[in-house]
Amino acid sequence: MAGLTNILLMDVLNGVNALTLIFSALLIFAIAYRVYGLFIANKVLRLNDKHLTPAVEFSDGQDYVATDRKVLFGHHFAAIAAAGPLVGPVLAAQFGYLPGALWILIGCVLGGGVHDMVVLFASVRHKGQSLATIATKEIGATTGTIAGLAILFILILTLAGLSLACINAMHEASWSLFTVIITMPIAIIMGLIMRYRKNSVTFASILGGVLLIAGIIGGHDLMQNEQINNLFSWDISTISIAIPVYGFLASVLPVWLLLVPRDYLSTYLKIGTILMLAIGVIVIHPTVQMPAITSFINGGGPVIGGPVLPFIFIVIACGAISGFHAVIATGTTPKMIAHEREILFVGYGAMLVEGFVALMALIAACTLMPGDYFAINTPKEGYDAFLAAHPALHTVDLQHYADVIGLDLHGRTGGAVSLAVGMAHIFNKIPYMDQLTAYWYNFAIMFEAVFILTAIDAGTRVGRFFLQEMLGAVIPKFNDKNWTPGVIISSVLFTFAWGYLVYTGNVSSIWPLFGISNQLLAACGLIVCTTMLIRMNRGKYALWSAIPGVFMALITFWAGYIQVTSIYLPHQQYILASLAIAAMFLMLLVFIGAFRKWYDLLKKEGSLTDFYGESVKELVER
Repeated sequence: MAGLTNILLMDVLNGVNALTLIFSALLIFAIAYRVYGLFIANKVLRLNDKHLTPAVEFSDGQDYVATDRKVLFGHHFAAIAAAGPLVGPVLAAQFGYLPGALWILIGCVLGGGVHDMVVLFASVRHKGQSLATIATKEIGATTGTIAGLAILFILILTLAGLSLACINAMHEASWSLFTVIITMPIAIIMGLIMRYRKNSVTFASILGGVLLIAGIIGGHDLMQNEQINNLFSWDISTISIAIPVYGFLASVLPVWLLLVPRDYLSTYLKIGTILMLAIGVIVIHPTVQMPAITSFINGGGPVIGGPVLPFIFIVIACGAISGFHAVIATGTTPKMIAHEREILFVGYGAMLVEGFVALMALIAACTLMPGDYFAINTPKEGYDAFLAAHPALHTVDLQHYADVIGLDLHGRTGGAVSLAVGMAHIFNKIPYMDQLTAYWYNFAIMFEAVFILTAIDAGTRVGRFFLQEMLGAVIPKFNDKNWTPGVIISSVLFTFAWGYLVYTGNVSSIWPLFGISNQLLAACGLIVCTTMLIRMNRGKYALWSAIPGVFMALITFWAGYIQVTSIYLPHQQYILASLAIAAMFLMLLVFIGAFRKWYDLLKKEGSLTDFYGESVKELVER
């Protein structure tokens, strides 16, 4: 028996078929949705369709719009699934496939899915308002103000960082840029059809899908014309201006006209591509070439400097649990939920799909030869020293891909290129597809850009909501969401804040802060909303959000401490160290305020009846 166990263990550690990982993930996620998701919906949150949602109660045709659950799922998934589930797992592959795969599966089910449901529920019960407003009402004005400043700070960094990732993917990539641009008029057509023609979701979906496919295929052919190709070969400066302009438009136009249909349309491309990748893996069933655990688990790797613990929890980010999801779940989505029970499908369901995307990204990167992976993700100036220290990690197939694609692939760090090469590597092994490697590579780059843009547009709109609420505390007129000057002014201010960082390029130096800030925000979402659950007399059921919230807070402070003391300060990166310390200090104040409120609420006895007819420990303003 011991001998058999050792054989199985060695098989896991030395090589696994990618198909095993896919089927394991599908099985775990399916069971999780039907068992754990329903438990959270029925026991922890007690979702009830008899309660009016903000989309119905405050319907205004602008921001509060009751939306078909399938369309809303598409918007929500497209908004939350940005660069994180694509890039994070690819970077985490440095540690081997096993740490990343385990955290994606465990984190999605017990952390990310619970986070998204609980935060979305809290916002729906608070008129679709922001996490900062929820913190103000549930904990206190001081804590809410600090939370608002921290969230706004983190959101600006996040959108600027995501935009730079998008720019790096699209600049001078004419076909990718063309395809991204045409999604906008297609989305407007879909939005008009769904708005003014009853029961037209299916028709609009088919039309949008056909137009998108035609645009992708036709765009590739159009770019063969030199004049058209030059028209869409934008440089970094041009795209740096175009992306904030798009973000501004998406934040001020009615959600049904551009934001929701474009995100819904993009979901076809996102899920379709991931399904294609899964089919490709099923057809060729490649072996994962990256070992289960590499020699870099204790730190010192060329991609991630820190050790696997705690950095695996930070680097994977959106692939398992993400604070950016709290921004969307308290921004656009709660204003469009038609029925409370749909929180399970939209919140938990979208997170599980994102987890599957993350796992596919990890598989795509790990099917590359380890030497090729590290050659792509190691900066050119440090590659010779890296290879001298690790001669076994020499390149194998990379030069072949570089020749076929027509690009030097060495030192193209950041994860996006290694993912694109990994996807092309899988696709071109499908029978009769081996001549399309360059096509698949460019398609993958375009696919990543679409993923990122759908988070930028929703994030900008949510940032506008945040800023309006904060300005409304000083100038009450800004609290009127239908006051056009307030909408325009707050949109301009917020878009300029992150757009300026993008255009100047200064934010590129603080991209490493995204992971820490993002996970602090996830902990904030869980801890603040746990306060609400305790107030609502959920008793021991509040533990199901409290435990992952406290865990993420502790693990992120641990990672932040290592980042500051072992990476930033030794390299004299004092600005980065200051920003990291500021983010952690602000969130620490929020957590202390929340824990004090937990203590006060747990001491209270008796009960009151709230607006929804439920027994609660304390009444708060909706």
